[in-house]
Amino acid sequence: MSVWEKVRWKAIGVLGRLFLRTWAKTSRISVLGEEEYRKAKEDGKSIILIIWHGRLMLAPFFFRKRRIAALVSPSKDGEIIAQIGQGWQFRIIRGSGSHSMVRAWIGMKQDLKSGGELIIIPDGPRGPDRELKPGALKLAKETGALLVPWSYSASRKKRLKSWDRFLFFYPFSRIVAIYGKPLTIRADSGDEELERERQRVEQALNALDTEADAHFS
Repeated sequence: MSVWEKVRWKAIGVLGRLFLRTWAKTSRISVLGEEEYRKAKEDGKSIILIIWHGRLMLAPFFFRKRRIAALVSPSKDGEIIAQIGQGWQFRIIRGSGSHSMVRAWIGMKQDLKSGGELIIIPDGPRGPDRELKPGALKLAKETGALLVPWSYSASRKKRLKSWDRFLFFYPFSRIVAIYGKPLTIRADSGDEELERERQRVEQALNALDTEADAHFS
């Protein structure tokens, strides 16, 4: 990457953070279901936060400055997220289902085994929309980390015509951010059980989207 490209990407990160901070600060954010998540953190449990790609807009601002690791695709779209996240103290791990994951997998396991916290977008970077890929479950199985679904919705919003039906919230909205109940994956789960668990976690994350939207129906 040339010096000019580095400067350009840094500028994109700064502008992205300015936009999200300004946008979100005009809104009133309520948080629901945080108690079990907080208890798990106090108990030193490792946590994998799972968020659908279409509900990603609020997440960088909401989870800023917590030193959370984030798995980000090594694509140009991923670079935008990485630049925004680095300025808000996210620890960026580059990798995705469509790129080599060996180094990223080792880094995520090391982080979680030491009690860390990680964000994974389980239908990213290319979908299908709201179809949970098994990577997060395998990671939870191998490390003992808890899977914690997270979603949000807003009183003033628009769903974009993108593959992920990206939820865009307008300024001066009322926003609800919701944590789902922590989910565990047994270390001795076989392939059939892991598939049942994948479906269970997928349904839980979809139900959380529905619950968030219901606050503004």
